[in-house]
Amino acid sequence: MPDIDRDRAWLLTVDGAPQSYVDLAEPTHLEFEYTRRLAHLVDVLADEGGPLGVLHLGGGALTLPRYVAATRPGSRQDVVEADRGIVALVAEELPLPPGSGIAVHSADARAWVEAAPADSADLVIADVFGGSRVPAHLTSVEYARAAERVLRPGGVYAANLADGAPFAFLRSQLATFAAVFGQLALIAEPAMLRGRRFGNALLVASHIPLDTAALARRTAGDAFPARVEHGPQLARLMRGARPVTDGEAEASPEPPDGAFGIG
Repeated sequence: MPDIDRDRAWLLTVDGAPQSYVDLAEPTHLEFEYTRRLAHLVDVLADEGGPLGVLHLGGGALTLPRYVAATRPGSRQDVVEADRGIVALVAEELPLPPGSGIAVHSADARAWVEAAPADSADLVIADVFGGSRVPAHLTSVEYARAAERVLRPGGVYAANLADGAPFAFLRSQLATFAAVFGQLALIAEPAMLRGRRFGNALLVASHIPLDTAALARRTAGDAFPARVEHGPQLARLMRGARPVTDGEAEASPEPPDGAFGIG
């Protein structure tokens, strides 16, 4: 069940696991590592500070939509969250300010993407977990094609994934999105990429070259440093992996006990 812990500022937990951290007084304060990396991606997109059309798959306590609204005024954002309990709890306890430009919808992420208008978003962010696993129906080539259709020319897709060595799931996701998009990058903590720990990795996909240099500078200088893999390094990681279809897609692996915490 979702719950908000006021002793940790505004910490949303689901079944006891930290899910979102919100500072209503300072929406640009981001507590979790992967959220900070998504924010770095938002910051380096074209027209820094200009408004964006963003589709968030997975909403939680709306941490990143609040960040986008604060740093890119005038943005129009749709948030799709399947858990109606979370939607109701957040609306009651952590309401959005008037004129935020954020619309929240209770729906399945895949169904929403397939029904969304084509060329309607500059950025699609997938941060969807069923419990602690990425659902299988958001990992296939068919899903990747549906997400690609929603993006405007030059748009970017980003997904929060979780895996550990030998990275069978992560490698399959890279191959799956490489079958649809021409440009890929991966953002993760060096220790995770070296196989020392289970953790989050951000997959970034586009049809236009990504500003990986700017992204690398921001992620390397963060309080929780990360590395940006692209080009030959990413090709080596992906080598031998193949795209997955709806018929063979599987959820991301179950994390080991204690894999995720606040950081």
